[in-house]
Amino acid sequence: MDTTRYEALKFHRHEDGILEIVLHNEGRLNSADHRMHRELAYVWRDIDMSDEVRAVLIRGEGRGFSSGGDFELIEDMSRDFHTLTRVWKEARDLVYNVVNCSKPIVSAIHGPCVGAGLAVALLADVSVATRTARLLDGHTRLGVAAGDHAAIIWPLLCGLNKAKYHLLLNEPLSGEEAERIGLVSLCVDEADLLPRAMDLARRLARSSPTAVRWTKYALNNWLRAAGPTFDTSLALEFLGFTGPDVREGLASLREKREPNFEENAPL
Repeated sequence: MDTTRYEALKFHRHEDGILEIVLHNEGRLNSADHRMHRELAYVWRDIDMSDEVRAVLIRGEGRGFSSGGDFELIEDMSRDFHTLTRVWKEARDLVYNVVNCSKPIVSAIHGPCVGAGLAVALLADVSVATRTARLLDGHTRLGVAAGDHAAIIWPLLCGLNKAKYHLLLNEPLSGEEAERIGLVSLCVDEADLLPRAMDLARRLARSSPTAVRWTKYALNNWLRAAGPTFDTSLALEFLGFTGPDVREGLASLREKREPNFEENAPL
């Protein structure tokens, strides 16, 4: 697998065919800018095709997993149709490429985990979070529908009522609460995060490839069956990027104030 063309993702190769992916956007809590968003969407194709990779561990560098979409990316999407359609395709491909990647994926979640980063973290086959991790979808606070991954997997993991509570109200969860409601697989102390995640990746890498990969493929049919729901949520999210609410949401986030959304269109 050629990793030289990736810039926003760092790679470390470990024994047993484990590939460690590190989200990297220095000084911005690993926010997903134009480059990271694209790389996160398509790295899974390379991994799927690689004979060297048997399991993946993905984490964020520094103080958190990812703080979500970069403000400049969001602004560009709201102003330029070509950027909007390109990122829509990337967002769609990110979810389906993770779902369809044959190699088992372990996510190690600490600090803030928002947006596209949260999509990868929760779509991973095994997700491990620290007790103090902060998981937040963030879409409705920005003024767009909860697209990305939320509609395809949150109801399956934690139930429809909990999914609605956290997605509609933009309520964050700690890693401990996320484990309690079933949103993540495991919750551990900060010091145990990487050792535990690496141990799980090693166990998966040493398992029968056909048994693990075919079990993943069959289980992920639950997610494929929810594809039309996901496609609808993503289309509505990106429709929202053409309206006034996202501009108010982005301005309020930059100014660190409460947004003032007003009803402006027939729903």
